[in-house]
Amino acid sequence: MKKLTAITILIFTVCTSANADVWTWVDVKGGVHFVDTVISIYTWLDEYDRVHFADKPEHEDATFVKLVWHSSGSLSEASADEVQEDTDSDAYPGETDEERLDREMAEAYYCKQSKEIHETYVNAPRLYRTNEDGQREYLSDEEAATTLAASEAKVEEWCN
Repeated sequence: MKKLTAITILIFTVCTSANADVWTWVDVKGGVHFVDTVISIYTWLDEYDRVHFADKPEHEDATFVKLVWHSSGSLSEASADEVQEDTDSDAYPGETDEERLDREMAEAYYCKQSKEIHETYVNAPRLYRTNEDGQREYLSDEEAATTLAASEAKVEEWCN
């Protein structure tokens, strides 16, 4: 994270007069940030409700952010008040940036969970359910195939 901040500051100070494309991104609390390079950015909140971001998903709740082209020019020319209110085409009609970020974080969480569950099913030697007595009841091949297909459908639903 410190590396990303240092790089951003260096780019800002060295390249303020250079013309390039300027991109914006919104952190998990709705703060708008500007960059003049297309890099991967992840953002998350810590237990104290502080925003963090990095170029790698360093936290389990890290969410990949979408860079939105802002303008040609330099970082020094870009400012938060120039950002159009609806810069993200992924927002639903009437959805605020904060609501969109909350939705995207929830979708990322459910995507991760459904992938983990599906991976567990795929790697299991045999699938089973636990009955009322706490005993394992192994699924038939047909039931196992249906369960695998359902878990794969959940991955498709949440991750696409």
